[in-house]
Amino acid sequence: MSKLQAAFLDDYQDVAQSLLEARETPEGLEVMVFHDHLSDEDALAERLRPFEAVCVMRERTPFRRALLERLPNLRLLVTSGMRNASIDLDGAREKGVTVCGTPSVGAPTAELTWGLILGLLRHIPQEDRATRAGGWQETVGTGLPGKTLGVAGLGKLGARVARVGLAFDMDVIAWSQNLTEERCGEVGVTLVSKEELLARSDILTIHLVLSDRTRGLFRSADLARMKPTALIVNTSRGPIIDEAALVDALRRGAIGGAGLDVFDTEPLPLDHPLRNCDNTIITPHLGYVEEANYGAYFDGYLAAIKGYMDGSPVNVVKR
Repeated sequence: MSKLQAAFLDDYQDVAQSLLEARETPEGLEVMVFHDHLSDEDALAERLRPFEAVCVMRERTPFRRALLERLPNLRLLVTSGMRNASIDLDGAREKGVTVCGTPSVGAPTAELTWGLILGLLRHIPQEDRATRAGGWQETVGTGLPGKTLGVAGLGKLGARVARVGLAFDMDVIAWSQNLTEERCGEVGVTLVSKEELLARSDILTIHLVLSDRTRGLFRSADLARMKPTALIVNTSRGPIIDEAALVDALRRGAIGGAGLDVFDTEPLPLDHPLRNCDNTIITPHLGYVEEANYGAYFDGYLAAIKGYMDGSPVNVVKR
C-alpha cells in the first residue's frame, strides 16, 4: 500500500487530530496538522511542498495560481463545503490538482445570525461585561415583534433566517438581484427593491454568495438610505459590504450598529478599527464552526482522500 502525506491547515481550535482519531482513516494515510496560519506565500510554499494532499478549512488559506505553481507534489486539494472562492479552480486543473469538497450542515450560520441579532437588540455582551464588573441593568433592550427584518439573499440560509423572523412576528422583506415573487411566496416574505430593503429594514441581514457582482454591493450611498437606528448583520462574506464605509457609518452613528462574523481580512488584524467600534458585536467567523458541521467536514475530508487513493475521486468541485 502506497503512502499518502496529507496536510490539514489552520486548525485554530486544535480539534483536527481528535476528529480524525474518532474516524476510520484510509490505510497508508499520513497526516500532519498545522494549527497556525501562514499568510506569507514563501513560508506557505515551503511548508506544503512535501504534501500530495492538502485539506483546507473554508477560505482560511487561499490557493491562488501563484501558490499552486510552487507545489510540485500537490495532487489533491480538499475544501470544507462544496464552494470555495479562494481556490483557483482553473489553476488547479491546469496543474493536475483534483479539487474536492465535503458535505456541510445548513443550520449553524443561520443560528449564529440570530445570536448576533438578539445580542445587539438586548445588549447582551455589554450587560455581561457590566454585571461581571459589579453593574446591574445598564441598558434598555429592543423587542422584535412589529420590526422589519430585511433579508439580502433568500437561499437556504436566508430563508431559514427569514422564517425565524416570521416566528418572532416580524415583518420580513427580501431582495437580491435575481430574487422572484415565487421564491418569496414559498418562504412567506415580501419582495422589495434594494432601495426599499435599505430604507425599511430595522435589521438588515446578509446571506449572499460573494462574487464579482456582490463584492462591494453595499456602499456609502446604500448605508445612507438606512434608518439611524438600523442594524446590519453579516454572516456571509465581509467584502459584500464596503468595510471602510461601514466603519464610517458606525463611527458617525449613521446606523445603529452591526453584528459581524466576517471581514475583508481574516483573522481580523489587531489594529483594525472595527475592534474599537462600541456599537458592534464581532465574532471570528464562527458561522460554520459547530460540532455537527465539523463532523460532516471531516467525514468528507476522509471520503475525498479515500476516493483519490482508490482512483475514484468523490465530490469533485467543478465551479
